[in-house]
Amino acid sequence: MKNNRAALFGLSALILASAGAYMVVEANGGRSVDAPEQAQVDDRADDMRSVEKRVADLVSKMTLAEKVGQMTQAERRHATPADVKKYFLGSVLNGGGSIPGENRREDWVKMVQDFQQAAKDTRLGIPMIWGTDAVHGHSNVLNATIFPHNVGLGATRNPELVGEIAAATAKEVAATGIHWTFAPTLCVARDDRWGRAYECFGEDPELVAQFAGPFVKGMQGASLDGSTLASSKIVATAKHWVGDGGTTYGTGDEGYAIDRGDVQLSDEAFREIHITPYLPALESGVGTVMVSYSSVNGKKMHEHKALVTDVLKGELGFDGFVISDWSALSEIPAETNRERVVRSINAGLDMIMEPEKWKEFITDLTAAVEAGEVPMSRIDDAVSRILSTKFRAGLFEHDLPVLAGDSAAGGMLGAESHRALARQAVRESLVLLKNDKNLLPLSKDAKIFVAGDHANDIGLQSGGWTIEWQGKRGDITAGTTIFEGIKGLAGGDVTFSANGEGVEGHDVAIVVVGEEPYAEGMGDYVEKPCEKCQPITLPKEQQEVLARVQASGVPTVVVVVSGRPLMMSEEFSSAQAAVAAWLPGSEGAGVADVLFGDHTPKGKLPVTWPRHLKQVPINKGDKEYDPLFPYGFGLTYP
Repeated sequence: MKNNRAALFGLSALILASAGAYMVVEANGGRSVDAPEQAQVDDRADDMRSVEKRVADLVSKMTLAEKVGQMTQAERRHATPADVKKYFLGSVLNGGGSIPGENRREDWVKMVQDFQQAAKDTRLGIPMIWGTDAVHGHSNVLNATIFPHNVGLGATRNPELVGEIAAATAKEVAATGIHWTFAPTLCVARDDRWGRAYECFGEDPELVAQFAGPFVKGMQGASLDGSTLASSKIVATAKHWVGDGGTTYGTGDEGYAIDRGDVQLSDEAFREIHITPYLPALESGVGTVMVSYSSVNGKKMHEHKALVTDVLKGELGFDGFVISDWSALSEIPAETNRERVVRSINAGLDMIMEPEKWKEFITDLTAAVEAGEVPMSRIDDAVSRILSTKFRAGLFEHDLPVLAGDSAAGGMLGAESHRALARQAVRESLVLLKNDKNLLPLSKDAKIFVAGDHANDIGLQSGGWTIEWQGKRGDITAGTTIFEGIKGLAGGDVTFSANGEGVEGHDVAIVVVGEEPYAEGMGDYVEKPCEKCQPITLPKEQQEVLARVQASGVPTVVVVVSGRPLMMSEEFSSAQAAVAAWLPGSEGAGVADVLFGDHTPKGKLPVTWPRHLKQVPINKGDKEYDPLFPYGFGLTYP
């Protein structure tokens, strides 16, 4: 796909990629699953046949039930291998925190294998594709490497490093038998009050765009050419199409303040800010695109034909398949579920993530096709796209990634080389915000006091989408806390106190503060205290810890663990040094690497840091731009 940027701004036309020009076959479109035995698939190992012909041949043999099944994705807790066989399900996923057995590699491989065998036992033997949210490492799986969330990676300004992280994540995912991840997230974070801001690489579309191509290629390889699953790679997803980082505060759905809200922009601004980051991902051949819960100028993306079919598939030439988000059709304003199904499929969605009510989806779509509400040409196009992506990933030849069956792959989860990569990412992501009298770097022989819950808690430093959907406090997976990293590098005495007591007599204090873990709308800032909100300021308890330490007169370094800038003007002014550590993940020793000067600070702010809440939203280029720290700010050592 070339010249996508030109097409985006109307400078030149795009020619649709040939892989998207599928033959539309309406034969055998009835509901019967009792097709004749002679409708067998030709030899799938015949590499001389083009993907288009293989897809067209297969579609021509499929019944309506088999086609609708391919368009259906169910969640593992609400479907069985027997369901895959009976309903011809095209995909299964595991939601956040949905894990098999004891969450070991062998549990995952066995589970995926069982579901895949059921798919192979269907009449046509079409393999299913398993999806997971490996958004900062294979973060649902115990003891996998947890990389910094995207906001931290954006601070590194190192796209090559992010490509290596994507490749390492792909290996860990493939080692558990999984074919597909719902990443990268290519949102542009325009409002820090949004609970998903940390999933974005930053507030500047050009910055986000720099990471899109390397991430996709790290996940998939140079292209989806049939060798992906045979080479320790998996299928990637560009999400959430499109504009989810630009929703207007107060328009959120599901009781949220901003999540799933409405983007209210002119067409020109919308394209420039929110579509720009997708272009390198599309040019890199990303296999799938996931649609956003949000709306654009009042119309839900899940029924937005102009942006899904006309722009994404037509203007930009995307030839993979489009998948919905979790139960997202329910948010389309309509009288019946069937009407929601009709509007979403006709808008251009190809596969529907209906984790629990997938049988109802099958019933509604089947009835809609039989009633002529959804044309068979639209069904065949959707199924052709899904099958093409499966062929191009090599799924027909390798129904499990090759690493899944490798006995040596047991050491792939949390491999030392991957942890070393994560540690590098942590230290490159740190942004030095303040360093009065060059307090940093610290002497390793100093008597060091470390305070704050966030200093010694893997769960807190990893944030949401870690083991569980919302994440949680505690020793939830393997790794090194920030305190453990400091203690491991220091040559002198190191003392830890969560509440800050006992600081007297130390040479320097490191106080680590930050947010509780959260994901999606649960992290939205809401003006009035509520259960579903985050304050984006330091809680009273953390303020007291910091005040207790500073009252001692011991020089203080404040390390902030958060998914976004926190309103901390007063706390920064009273500290001698301050560091933004974002959500570093499992390798907290990367923080110590910089505090002690083994590595100099390199990070630059990927988002603007406001002085106070009244400035939010604030982004570079705004009129009267006067933040506490501007976009791109970051000190280093002398």
